[in-house]
Amino acid sequence: MSKRVVTFGEIMLRLKSPAAERLFQSPILEATFGGGEANVAVSLANFGMDAAFVTVLPKNSLAEACVANLRSFGVDTSLIARGSGRMGIYFLENGANQRPSTVVYDREYSALALAKADAFNWQEIFKGAGWFHVTGITPAISKSAADLSLAAVQAAKKAGLTVSCDFNYRSKLWKYGKSAPEVMSEIVKFTDIGIANEEDCQKSLGIKVDTNVEKGSLDTEQYRLLAEKVLETFPNLKIITITLRESKSADHNGWSACLHDRNQFLLSRKYGITDIVDRVGGGDSFAGGLIYSMVEGKAPEAALNFAVAASCLKHSISGDFNRVNVSEVETLAGGDTSGRVQR
Repeated sequence: MSKRVVTFGEIMLRLKSPAAERLFQSPILEATFGGGEANVAVSLANFGMDAAFVTVLPKNSLAEACVANLRSFGVDTSLIARGSGRMGIYFLENGANQRPSTVVYDREYSALALAKADAFNWQEIFKGAGWFHVTGITPAISKSAADLSLAAVQAAKKAGLTVSCDFNYRSKLWKYGKSAPEVMSEIVKFTDIGIANEEDCQKSLGIKVDTNVEKGSLDTEQYRLLAEKVLETFPNLKIITITLRESKSADHNGWSACLHDRNQFLLSRKYGITDIVDRVGGGDSFAGGLIYSMVEGKAPEAALNFAVAASCLKHSISGDFNRVNVSEVETLAGGDTSGRVQR
């Protein structure tokens, strides 16, 4: 398999209130960039992989700054198209203790939301690539973005690529008349590797079992049943991974994941994450770690534990992007959780 990975989706301007302030508690907002599929591309580039990000951006200085930011991490931005519309924005208010984090989207009429299904030559884009990654966020933006996503995964399968999809359910985005299961079920039919949490499986795909993250502890047997239901519903899926988050408070989470490859059900090491700096992008860092591991030929258990460790580290880093390298992830995955100063 070629080690080149292509990801596709929308990148936005991220405006965050400082530390744990409420939005506009002070007149300052921290400006960075982020978005699920771009976050995965950055993780992969930080792991030394050939990673390309595909999207549509407007022709303005904001978009140029965004592209420059991606290139600074080593992400291939040569496939980014330009079109009418604007760059989407999201506002983030970091939670603390019992106050949850809050996201406000401002992304209607973005360049990607307005793009048509023929905006890209996927045959050319996939030349030399071995893996393609999408999420359930892009199909929620608009009908045309959903059509683009479906055309992309169909072309990727035709070109012989491995396709991964993070089912990412975003309730605030599904507003154009189609339900998430209607759209996502078609996309997942062309997917090899599924990535999700329990809400994504239930609300993106309409597959339900009795799970409850709010109670602070998880019944892993229910996750086995959920994974089996997903695999039964989509016989094309080779692997389903489900992240397991125990939400004790905004600052304190238990973090682990499971993987089912139709032969075995695996549970990862579990981390107790306290004093969370920023959990946004945690799922994307898991996806990046999983894709890297699988492309590199790691066994399923090793791939799962690498992905969970990568995501665990992301909780300590502000911003959407996971700024860690392979060595740092392997150190944590190998059992060094001390956090001692490295001299």
